[in-house]
Amino acid sequence: MKIAVYGGGCASCKKLYENAKKAVEQSGVQADIDYITDMQIIMEKGFMTMPILEIDGKVVFKGKVATDKEILAAIQK
Repeated sequence: MKIAVYGGGCASCKKLYENAKKAVEQSGVQADIDYITDMQIIMEKGFMTMPILEIDGKVVFKGKVATDKEILAAIQK
């Protein structure tokens, strides 16, 4: 599984990244988690509202700091 958090490096983005790491630990799923702050990449993806959480190329949360429980539920779908 591939998880990516996109954001500008703000507190909300960092919190989403931490929540994603916690959710992966709780799930027991093997996943790579990237934290992408490169605005060029973010703009190329067309993301205007951050933070973004993407799982296997699909945007799951946009403009929201999802809790670890919300992310865990998305992982288990």
